[in-house]
Amino acid sequence: MAQDGTNRASGMSRAVDRATDSTTFERVARAGHVMSGFVHLLIAYIIVQLAFGSGGNADQSGALGTLAAEPGGRFALWVAMVAFIAMALWRLAETVLGPHATEKSDDDTSLLDRAKAFGLAVVYFAFAFSAYQFASGGGKSSGQQNAGMSARLMESGGGKFLLVVVGLVAIAIGGYHVYKGASKNFLDDLKGTPSKLVEPLGVVGYVAKGLVIAGAGLLVIVAVFNSDPSKATGLDGAVKTLGSAPFGQFLLVLAALGIAAYGLYSFVMARYARM
Repeated sequence: MAQDGTNRASGMSRAVDRATDSTTFERVARAGHVMSGFVHLLIAYIIVQLAFGSGGNADQSGALGTLAAEPGGRFALWVAMVAFIAMALWRLAETVLGPHATEKSDDDTSLLDRAKAFGLAVVYFAFAFSAYQFASGGGKSSGQQNAGMSARLMESGGGKFLLVVVGLVAIAIGGYHVYKGASKNFLDDLKGTPSKLVEPLGVVGYVAKGLVIAGAGLLVIVAVFNSDPSKATGLDGAVKTLGSAPFGQFLLVLAALGIAAYGLYSFVMARYARM
């Protein structure tokens, strides 16, 4: 029986390996980086609007809603959904096989890489689902959904504990982004010889996105201790809290530039990322 299980696992690995050898599959998966870049540029645009007094949701749902309202926007969202699904499936393949372009003998590091690949797969499947919702006309503000879910969880001690854990995880993810940008470790994800502009884009983009994610996590924890679910609205809440701080307009413009830098870096990833 154990041998049969090993054979099935080996057969699955070979099948996944053959799938990732497909040039078409890789190109469609790389398109996920392109779509991610456009989403981040739209978020940056919304943040600039907020800085100068206009409304909007500075998060993924706000970006997708903005795109859906444009001529041809819904068609673009269907394309984005396919690209995000392809990227999610590619990350699942990396979960099974490990990163193709990195040869590592350290088992602990390999397990960490597989865990990160699985986490990215979940993220891209969520992106695909959001794109589907807005493409089909049923998209909703993720900030409002987050606040509603937080309100329900705050009704119990277990729910509050879960929210604190979510906040701490978000802070850890944000901190990792900041570290990855400041240490320039993101360059290890690239192959070939990208232009000199890539390094500053990556540094600014990763640090800015990390700070916003960490800020969103911190707000979740603050919301729990203040019993105020309206504060637990994710990235949109973090951005708008930043705007209400002293020199908020200036800080929002800086945040927009940082998120835009990450969006542009995503285009670099589409071309040079190790897959």
